[in-house]
Amino acid sequence: MAAYVPVRWVAPLLYGAVLVGGLYYAAAGLGDGPGSTVWRTVGFVAAIGVLLAVEAAGHRWPAARVPLLLARCALIGAVVLIDASGLSQVLFVLLPFTAYFAFGRTTALALGALCLAGLLTAYLLTAPGWYRDLEHVSDLLMLTVGLVLALSMAAVAVGEQRARLELQEYAARVAALSAATERNRLARDIHDSLGHHLTAMSVQLEMASDFRALDPDAAQRALNEARRSVRLALGDVRQSVRVLRGETEPPALSAALAGLARDGGAPPRVTVEVHGDEDGYGAAELTALYRAAQEGVTNARRHALASRVTVVVRLAGNVARLVVTDDGRGFAPDAAATGFGLVGMRERVQLVAGSVEIDSGPGAGTRLTVTVPRGKTGER
Repeated sequence: MAAYVPVRWVAPLLYGAVLVGGLYYAAAGLGDGPGSTVWRTVGFVAAIGVLLAVEAAGHRWPAARVPLLLARCALIGAVVLIDASGLSQVLFVLLPFTAYFAFGRTTALALGALCLAGLLTAYLLTAPGWYRDLEHVSDLLMLTVGLVLALSMAAVAVGEQRARLELQEYAARVAALSAATERNRLARDIHDSLGHHLTAMSVQLEMASDFRALDPDAAQRALNEARRSVRLALGDVRQSVRVLRGETEPPALSAALAGLARDGGAPPRVTVEVHGDEDGYGAAELTALYRAAQEGVTNARRHALASRVTVVVRLAGNVARLVVTDDGRGFAPDAAATGFGLVGMRERVQLVAGSVEIDSGPGAGTRLTVTVPRGKTGER
């Protein structure tokens, strides 16, 4: 069991109460025990002072649990022998109380039983017929009640500390998962936005380089498209910053998809069709559809060597369906399943309870189908 922190005010409060009671008893001349009253009082005060020092040491060196417990036992026994008032017997409840935090319930219960057994043994040896003496019986009952209350209080305190530690661990796990989720989201956004525009820029710059001598006008058009891709990439960066700052608004899917069609300065030629009403679809759902279309166009441009790409979106009352087809060279879907783009697209679509299907084959082009239900997601 992990060591918990005892309730700090309990022990000093009891020590103070016993000290005041013992000093009053001595000042009133009520003591009739053996030995000089002055020396007994001095020893009594000194023992209480050492007990307070032991409590302070326990807070400073919590690992020294066993030596501190033994020191408390010895000092409390000495105080009980020196104190003529008998009030110091209440200090026995501190032994199982502090042991509960340091060693657990079993050790605390054992110490409580030993305290009761020790008091009974003392009565048997020093007070024959104690069970007929009201004062002795009441002292035993009061100690029993005090032990029960002390153990109950320790159990409640330990339970509260355990719950707080578990809550802190849970909060740390939630924070770690939230951080991982946000990292994955940012990775998808960077890949889907900047990756798309950088791919277009790469193709356009290659065209400009290839046609620089043969067709200067075509090279210039490719450079202009590359500059446009740079502006779009900067716009996506600003949009990502607005998302992080919580200043974004739901995207307009038709306008965003039209931007894909305008990326026509370099092959393939992209045509877009949007049917239906976007109302009722959340930002997460519309973004998933747009990013999936963007990934399909980027892959057609980067890998498929396609000449034509068709993007069709149908927004129905309960489900939206995106179909991206190209006439490129195709691929084996299982071989590309580990690509980051497809992995990120599947993650994004799964977050909105959607599904992704890829139909492709070598030389047969590619058909990407994304289905997203309406109104089943939260925030993006």
